[in-house]
Amino acid sequence: MISRVTAQTMSQASLRNLQSNLSALARLQEQATSQRAFLAPSDNPSAAATTLAVHAAQDRNQQHARNIDDAIAWVATADSASSESTTLLQRVRVLTVQGANDVSMDATAKEAIAVELEGLRDELLARANTSLLGRSVFAGTSDAGRAFEPDYTHNGVPGAEVTRRIADGVSVRVDADGAAVFGEGDQSVFALIDDIVADLRGGVNVGARLDQIDERMTAMLSAQGAIGARQAQIERTQEATLDESVSLETRRSAVEDVDSVEILVQLQAQELVYRSALQVTSRVLQPTLMDFLS
Repeated sequence: MISRVTAQTMSQASLRNLQSNLSALARLQEQATSQRAFLAPSDNPSAAATTLAVHAAQDRNQQHARNIDDAIAWVATADSASSESTTLLQRVRVLTVQGANDVSMDATAKEAIAVELEGLRDELLARANTSLLGRSVFAGTSDAGRAFEPDYTHNGVPGAEVTRRIADGVSVRVDADGAAVFGEGDQSVFALIDDIVADLRGGVNVGARLDQIDERMTAMLSAQGAIGARQAQIERTQEATLDESVSLETRRSAVEDVDSVEILVQLQAQELVYRSALQVTSRVLQPTLMDFLS
């Protein structure tokens, strides 16, 4: 059976083909303009699902990066305060050794040492009350304005730690336990210095206080070492997070972005196809029966 082909049939078929070519050309033009491989999830459902997963991973990675920046600020502040406190306590020990020499030190010299020790105590208390953005780095989760009161009471809550989530399933402590570093109350390093000052002014030999100073020094150095270890962990995680950020962006670009050179080649090829279709259609549809009846 021979199908009947009319001018109208040819016109409709030609228009359908032209519309198909024009749609393909428009899609390529949109891709070239937006630089995106697909404009709607329906264009490529598999790639769209992959893109959503990659974007979710990027959001998590960016949050981890922000947490890491904050964590580094905390541990760096705590480490600096601990290091400065250790230096001050070393000076306290030197002065105590000098004050323990009853042979060469008279009352006036011991008073001078006592005055300097009081200054060092105040400096230590200031370091112990170091804060970051209004939060004390030695008071845990306490919202008190300072870690230690003038009577050397510690405001921190035992066992309460300030932590930051720096990776999936990884949280790290960013503060330091002020009670462990400086002691508290009558057992604090501040009270110890007060006792040394009282002994110097009371004529009591302060040599026996050296062991107590060494105990506090050991506690400070131990706390400083723990802070340094956490800082190193955070910095390693920061490097890994940066590497992950680059990897995720590479994956996203591979799925979501177009190859500019490739898309331009395809666009030029589709333009040529469309132009050819226009020329062919104009030639085929131009003759009609009326052209021969005259």
